[in-house]
Amino acid sequence: MQIFAASYVLPISSPPIAGGAVAVHDGRIIDVGTLDNLRAAWNAPVLDYPDSIMIPGLVNAHAHLELTHFPAWKMRKDLDYAPRTYVDWVIQVIKIKRGLEIQELEASLLEGIRISLEAGTTAIGDVISDRRLLSAYNGSTFAGRLFFEALGQEPASCKALAGKLEETLRTFSACDILPGLSPHAPHTLSPAFFQDLKRLAESLSVPLMTHLSESPEEAAFMHDSTGRIAELLYPFVHWEDYLPAPMRTTSAAYLDSLGVLDSSTIAVHCVHITPADAEILKKRGVRAVICPRSNDKLAVGRAPAHLLKTAGIPLALGTDSLASNDSLSLWDEMRFVLADTPDAFTPEELLRMASLGGAEVLGLDKETGSLEKGKRADFLVVGNPKGVSGKDMHRALIEEGRLAEVFVAGVPITV
Repeated sequence: MQIFAASYVLPISSPPIAGGAVAVHDGRIIDVGTLDNLRAAWNAPVLDYPDSIMIPGLVNAHAHLELTHFPAWKMRKDLDYAPRTYVDWVIQVIKIKRGLEIQELEASLLEGIRISLEAGTTAIGDVISDRRLLSAYNGSTFAGRLFFEALGQEPASCKALAGKLEETLRTFSACDILPGLSPHAPHTLSPAFFQDLKRLAESLSVPLMTHLSESPEEAAFMHDSTGRIAELLYPFVHWEDYLPAPMRTTSAAYLDSLGVLDSSTIAVHCVHITPADAEILKKRGVRAVICPRSNDKLAVGRAPAHLLKTAGIPLALGTDSLASNDSLSLWDEMRFVLADTPDAFTPEELLRMASLGGAEVLGLDKETGSLEKGKRADFLVVGNPKGVSGKDMHRALIEEGRLAEVFVAGVPITV
């Protein structure tokens, strides 16, 4: 047992504690309060971090860690160009992933885990495209949820993939990682396949994560089946025979018509949702993850923060991947939002989205995301910006904080 103390403890689920401390035993938090109170209650050594703030480990609610080596793969395959549109980018990703060996993807995933931990991310919502990559998480100190990706239009192939995914989910085992399913997007799965995966998820009590309303191209395709998705992407992957008739709908309304939206659905991006879409998502209890830097880099627009907040949709932050972002750091994500759209979220909202909010969206909030009794002892020690007070603590942490220590289940990792 040990007590960890700092100038301030910021539990996220409750106000900051000046002169705070956290008591840890066997990888779990057993008490949170002032150092004086914990010293009186527990006979344990104290590790003190003066001039520092202690916060929960961060939760990256949406990532594709297997693409961590993507920038190097682009150069190696002589495809190191900046895509002009979302569809160009998707086609580039497909070209680069073709021919990669499973060992390359595994090495890339392991590097993603390493640099995420070093950036203070202790829990993840990771999408993986190959079931064999699960072994990379064996023995990992990460908490989180793995979402097994699925896409396809041809009925026989979809049925075969669904069978493999069911087998994987029924035999799933990966330390403190939980399973999930990720039907890629409304325009990359047949309606029947999407519904089959929803039924599978319900039968196994796992959540679904899907990319929703990410780009203008997706919005155009869902409305009238035209644009670059129809003209370029579908022919590129030989889906011409599965081009739907004009649907005159939105991605959210379409998925709602399939009956696949509910409180176990996680919608990622949500850049081009309408007020009516927001009402649907709220009514169905859908949770959302926004990825601001990825959206900026692909020039698809910005998620409507005011609309999402007004609707009361639970929100979290994700970095997406190094195929569409410059780092896997949630600190960089929060700093970007404060600089790019300063009126979108307060610093306090952003820190919550990057910790407890992420845990709630992933269904991990009983285990991590805040400093509370009974939770895993995942926490960060951040150098206290000069002159910080309770009033400006959240902004100072994001803009000026220096990550000094990362603890996972009470054990420090090298930063």
